[in-house]
Amino acid sequence: MKNLTNINVVKELLEKYGFTFSKGLGQNFLINPSVCPKIAEYGLAQEGYGILEIGTGFGTLTAELAKRADKVTAVEIDSRLLPVLEETLSDFDNVQIINDDIMKVNLTELVETEFAGMKTAVCANLPYYITSPVIMLLLESEIPVEAITVMVQKEAAQRLCAKVGTRQAGAVTAAVQFYGRAEKLFDVSRGSFMPAPKVDSAVIQIRPDNHYRSMVKDKELFFRVVRGAFSQRRKTMANSLSSMLGLSKEQLYDCMDKTGIDRNVRAEQLSMEQLIEFSNELSGNI
Repeated sequence: MKNLTNINVVKELLEKYGFTFSKGLGQNFLINPSVCPKIAEYGLAQEGYGILEIGTGFGTLTAELAKRADKVTAVEIDSRLLPVLEETLSDFDNVQIINDDIMKVNLTELVETEFAGMKTAVCANLPYYITSPVIMLLLESEIPVEAITVMVQKEAAQRLCAKVGTRQAGAVTAAVQFYGRAEKLFDVSRGSFMPAPKVDSAVIQIRPDNHYRSMVKDKELFFRVVRGAFSQRRKTMANSLSSMLGLSKEQLYDCMDKTGIDRNVRAEQLSMEQLIEFSNELSGNI
């Protein structure tokens, strides 16, 4: 098996297959030998598990997952990588590569087909430009996964794992916490990649959890409230929601008064519980 964290090996593969990194696809391949084994261990790559990987690069993380899990199915959008992966992953008979766009894949069908009889987890080194859409796709699909372990831009990690009610939190923070518990596992320096990005990264993990979901009366309204409340962060929540939901301030003030929320509050000042309580109150008044 090739050492895919050796820069000379990577350069040989680049030359052999005439491969060039795509900025449009956010391709930055891991070359730090300590990172992928840690992701695999944290990401539940073990006996009895099927691992869904999103994006393969040259297969550095894929190989570490395949060493540990019963099966790895990787969705890779870049068809130029297929011949490279045939070589780099030739030692493994438990790896399936699907050449497709993860945003267009039927995840429920994929998990049922690829991982029948196994527990499932997701591991990925996500391109920065598509981090939030992919994470929300995974959560909203409600596929039965034990954990989602992904590497993202460090700033995004801080936002995704922030406590709702702090300045770092945003709409995506509340959305993630609706579905599960997110925590940052460890940082990864920009020098761990080839080519090196301009920012550092971090690995986070989301574990599905029904705690907040069970408290929400109207899921669709809750998400409309969250998106609207955080859409104009400098405005008060009432001002943001009035335009986004098409409701009068009087209607909003009434619900805020009933839930003990200050009329001049901004969304970033509210806890997850307060957002849910307000949404629930609103659902009975519109």
